[in-house]
Amino acid sequence: MTSLAGRRAFVTGAAKGIGAAIARAFAEAGADVVIADLDGDAGTALARALGATAVRLDVTDVAAVTRAITDAAPVDILVNNAGVDQHAFFTKTTEADWRRLIDINLIAVLATTHAVLPGMQAAGFGRIVNITSEAGRIGSKGGSVYSAAKGGVIAFTKSIARENARFGITVNAVAPGPIRTPMLEDAVRQGGDKILKAMTDATLLGRLGETEEVAAAALFLASQEAAFITGETLSVSGGMGLGG
Repeated sequence: MTSLAGRRAFVTGAAKGIGAAIARAFAEAGADVVIADLDGDAGTALARALGATAVRLDVTDVAAVTRAITDAAPVDILVNNAGVDQHAFFTKTTEADWRRLIDINLIAVLATTHAVLPGMQAAGFGRIVNITSEAGRIGSKGGSVYSAAKGGVIAFTKSIARENARFGITVNAVAPGPIRTPMLEDAVRQGGDKILKAMTDATLLGRLGETEEVAAAALFLASQEAAFITGETLSVSGGMGLGG
């Protein structure tokens, strides 16, 4: 079994969905987990169940992000999972929509990474796992701004991996496809059953993924077993984007 014993992991958006599954997997692997989420009540409840620590955090508040990571130091593993989607054709979106999607899905990743890197560099060790999306690789009809932000996360992952390999820090991304999460449920509510069918049909395996399957990929990339992997994006998407 993969062990993260003796490591502290800071996971954003960890109260529900994929983030909660990652927090659970990391805690079971022995990590000291900090659950950071805007939903403080849900985060506290999960932390109590896992023996973890909960922090109410708005990831778009850069100063608050810096304080939270400073308070949690030393952070050995950072998982940037917080995210939000909006199903709408680009012409139906507004500047406020763009800024919200970019701030949560991309700027927050920059903020947490900027805050955590000095400590990791000083320690000569670090694992950063960014949860991006298959939409950032192939684009998403009705999700253009989300796709742009997630594509930015992939490029950022590669750049930070290049800058920090000499410090013993690995930086990788996980790109989920359609996963059974509250975010997917929101998309279905906005777009109807046809959205659900389209997401399922887009995978070679013909099904939705589970949050635990994404968590397993994040756990691997955070582990010693992945010590020679950096700058990569691992798709957990059932073959989405490969064609039929």
